Amino acid sequence: MTARLPMAITMGDASGIGPEIVAKTLASGKEQAVVFGSPLVMADIVSRLGIDATVRRISCPEVIQPQPGVIEVIEVTRLVELPPIGRVCAASGQASYDAVVAAIASARSNKVAGIVTAPINKEAMACAGVRYPGHTEILADHGGAQRVAMMLANDDIRTVLVTTHISLRKAIEQADFQAQMSAIRLAHLGCKAVGIAAPRVAVSGINPHAGEGGLFGEEEIKIISPAIHAARAEGIDASGPYPGDTVFMQARAGRFDVVVAQYHDQGLIPVKYLGLERGVNITLGLPFVRTSPDHGTAFDIAGQGIADPASLQTALAYAKRLVAVQESSIHERVF
Repeated sequence: MTARLPMAITMGDASGIGPEIVAKTLASGKEQAVVFGSPLVMADIVSRLGIDATVRRISCPEVIQPQPGVIEVIEVTRLVELPPIGRVCAASGQASYDAVVAAIASARSNKVAGIVTAPINKEAMACAGVRYPGHTEILADHGGAQRVAMMLANDDIRTVLVTTHISLRKAIEQADFQAQMSAIRLAHLGCKAVGIAAPRVAVSGINPHAGEGGLFGEEEIKIISPAIHAARAEGIDASGPYPGDTVFMQARAGRFDVVVAQYHDQGLIPVKYLGLERGVNITLGLPFVRTSPDHGTAFDIAGQGIADPASLQTALAYAKRLVAVQESSIHERVF
C-alpha cells in the first residue's frame, strides 16, 4: 500500500503508439502510476520492443507497488488476442474507450489522483459502435461535469476552446453566449489552477479580422463582445474580441495568459505548430485532474520503437502539478 494516490494512465488505442509511450514512461518505476488497459497488449509491446520491464497485473489502484522495471496494469478490457498494429481496429477502439471509462470511475471514487490519457482513435471507436467523437466528450458525459472545456498548453501559449469536435458549421452555431461565458470562466480558473494569480484572458473573434466592425459577420458584435463585458462584470480580466490570426502572437509575446479560441483548429494549430512534444491537453470543469499529450495515435510509426514519450511525460508532469495545486487549496477549485 502506498501513501499517495497513484495517477491513472490509460493505455490508449492498442494499435497505435499509446502502449509504447506508456511503457517507456513507466519502465523506470519512478512514477506513482498505474495503467488502465490490457496486460496482454502491454506485455507484448514490452517484449516486442525490448523494453527493460515486466508487466504485472493488479486488481485495483490501492495495491500498487512502484519499483524499477515493473509496469502495473489493471485489466479493464478483455482483449483475447492482440489487435493489429498500425491500422484502425474496432477491438482497439473498444478497448481504449473501456480504459477511459474505468479510469474516470476510479477518479470519481478517489482511488486515483487524476487521469493521464494516451491517444485514442476516433475512427476505431466509431467502428466499435462508440458514439463519442473524442476524449473530451467521454469525460464530460461520465465525469460528472455540467460543462467542460479543453485547455491546450505549452511553455509559450495556452488556449481554451469554446467548441471542440464538431464541424465548423456547427461550431459557429454552438458558439453562443453561454458557450462563450463558460469558456471564459474556465480559462480564468484554469490559469489560476496552474499558478497564475491574475489571469489575462484574450477572446478571439470567429470571423476574419474579428468581423471588421460587422463587415465580415456579426457574431463578434452580437455574441462575443457581450460575453466579454459580462465576464468583466464578474471580475475576470477578459478582453477582445481579437483577430484569430494575430492574438496568439500577442499571447506568446506575453500580453495575455490564455486565449479563448472559438473552434478546434483555430486554437490547436498555434499550439501544435510550436511542437507536439511540448503540448498538453488539460480538461477543465471536471471534479478531477485530467491531462493528455497533444498528439494522436501515429499509426504510421506504431510498433517500431521510435515513438517519443516526451509529450506523455509532459502531460504526466502537468497532472502532478495540478494535483499539487488542488491539494494546497491556494486557488479556486476547477477540478
